[in-house]
Amino acid sequence: MKKIISGKVRDVYEVNEKQLAVVTTDRISAFDVILSSMVEKKGVALNLISNYWFDLTKDIIPNHIVSTELKDMPEFFASDAAAYDKRTVLVKKLKMLPYEFVVRGYIFGNMWKAYQNKTEFCGYTIEGDYQLAQQLETPILTPSSKNSEGHDEYISMDQLYSEIGKEKADEICGICLKLYQRCYEHAKERGILIADTKFEFGYDEDGNLTLADEIFTPDSSRFWDASEYHVGESPKSYDKQFVRDWLIANHLDGVTPAPEMPTDVLEATAKTYKECYQKITGRDEY
Repeated sequence: MKKIISGKVRDVYEVNEKQLAVVTTDRISAFDVILSSMVEKKGVALNLISNYWFDLTKDIIPNHIVSTELKDMPEFFASDAAAYDKRTVLVKKLKMLPYEFVVRGYIFGNMWKAYQNKTEFCGYTIEGDYQLAQQLETPILTPSSKNSEGHDEYISMDQLYSEIGKEKADEICGICLKLYQRCYEHAKERGILIADTKFEFGYDEDGNLTLADEIFTPDSSRFWDASEYHVGESPKSYDKQFVRDWLIANHLDGVTPAPEMPTDVLEATAKTYKECYQKITGRDEY
């Protein structure tokens, strides 16, 4: 198989003119460095969580999934279940839009910094009296533009309007908010608050807007433990925070070549991803 992309987490193979195979690996990155250590079954958790949400939201917008079953994959994948099962999807090739669409339901991160400094954030001026990690009165969409250097750049809705047109931008914005609202309620019932999340879209060969990449995973979203959430405090997250904390504590954040991670940190991180999978899907094992 021809591998055309090897990203921080995903490997992408060209199957034919219309399809790709995407493999979610156990690689983990932090501070823009791909670490040499692997987190066991992290890729399985990410893939199965994303597939779960794609299935739950396919009535809102079509997505890029063709099949999640190895039997439908080329022999290269189907003959090696140990390496590819539950972490590989067959997807449509799309003409991707060069943007990420971030829905924010809580004030946190860069938005919180802008609010504290009384500056605009992606064209928004956040009005009202907010504390750290407080839920916004209504979720908002903040787009970013993907550039050739690989770093996204925040843009305003006005800039998005000027680049792709108001009608198309409003259509995508409306879809993003519907996706967020449905999955936010679903996750909340299971003890997880989705503080923010990102989406990517493309157009299929018939010109249909299509949801792509991954959705509502711990790598593409900010998931908080609802039972430990308190306004004004930085909440417990379901993500790779154990890895980040260890790197910072040992002054190894952003250092290359990547250091080997301690076993206990990797195991704690794997446990976090599995717990997230279990809460969202209601299933015990991968």
